[in-house]
Amino acid sequence: MVAALALQPGALWACAACAGQSDSAMAKGMNWGIMSLLVVIAVVLGGVTSFFVFLAKKSAVVSANSVAASAAGSTDRA
Repeated sequence: MVAALALQPGALWACAACAGQSDSAMAKGMNWGIMSLLVVIAVVLGGVTSFFVFLAKKSAVVSANSVAASAAGSTDRA
């Protein structure tokens, strides 16, 4: 079966996107698909990055408040 398919090269020709016809509808559709997937990846990575930036800022605020509270508490006792 595989040998029969290998001997019929007409059935194995590449599609328009792979064969080099960059002006065909299939190539344009593939380009739009690639771009849309890149946009989705960029949005997801941007969301993850902004979440970690938010966590870092929140941690800095909590740490600063904790240090200020402990400093105020130590001066009240003196």
